[in-house]
Amino acid sequence: IYFAMLRALRRRWESYKYRFVPWIALNLRHKRRTLRFVPEGSKDKIISDEDVLQTLLKMFKALFVNDLTRQKPLLSLLPEVQSKYLEIPVAQPKTSTAIGDCQKSQITFNAEEVLFNTLGFSIVRRRSSLVSAGTGVFVTRGFVPKRTVVAMYPGTVYENYEPIFFQSIGNPFIFRCIDGVLIDGNDRGISKAVYRSCSKRDQLGPLKMNDVSWIVAAAQNPLAVGQYVNNCSEDRAANVCYQEFDIPECFPVEFKQYLPNVSYSHEVQRPLRVVVLVALRDIGPGEELFFQLLHNHQLNLKSQQWNSFGPLRMPIILSNSEGS
Repeated sequence: IYFAMLRALRRRWESYKYRFVPWIALNLRHKRRTLRFVPEGSKDKIISDEDVLQTLLKMFKALFVNDLTRQKPLLSLLPEVQSKYLEIPVAQPKTSTAIGDCQKSQITFNAEEVLFNTLGFSIVRRRSSLVSAGTGVFVTRGFVPKRTVVAMYPGTVYENYEPIFFQSIGNPFIFRCIDGVLIDGNDRGISKAVYRSCSKRDQLGPLKMNDVSWIVAAAQNPLAVGQYVNNCSEDRAANVCYQEFDIPECFPVEFKQYLPNVSYSHEVQRPLRVVVLVALRDIGPGEELFFQLLHNHQLNLKSQQWNSFGPLRMPIILSNSEGS
């Protein structure tokens, strides 16, 4: 009985250790073949940073304009921003009518409808088509063209020297970037409390520097569901990949409220890291999104990919040649 218990514990550890950030940190240099590793100097963006930026700006502007009435306190503090939206009609609920023949009005939409009207598709979280995989992400309407940003990976951003020990325990949503930066996409427990705290720390009155709504039911940024995209399987090929992107200093301040990421430390002197999911092929309505954990020739962890904790969110960012 004693040896049977030890074997059971060992099997559980062999599956869980790939989700345990301290173990990953200690074994990174020794076991690169079991982790995502991009050789120095390789190209790992299948679309340009400019394409990512323009997609985010387009989507966030649509969300901002759709909710212009609620933005009045923010606009009153930023006259230079307010001047850009003077000609846009005031939004009204769908069921209301404008008073007076000369008053302009604008119909408001929910976030999913804004996504569909802006980028031509909508995505939603629901039960995965994979057995025992839990929640997945599906395209519900429209069409996602190849090389299109389809989702974002939300969460608290940690530098590789910052404390994440307790947040990492039993957490399947720790994402490791190429340079060792970690993103905790868990929307529960300690991770949720840390994200909310950091977000309130950075808020300046009505000026929000990031989006908190993804940790609750009603997300104002419909792209912020990337942490629930599941790993591909033998009969479910990958149709998206991860791509890292640093928010530039020129990013409009009024759009930062839609960024689903926050830096753990207020003193980090670097651009905010975000991760987007990019379509590897055309994706139609009804399809579930799947990412690839590792390059095919490195995929020797089949027994560790799934267990009760779910998949480790290690990124796969293809080179230009692979993504063509």
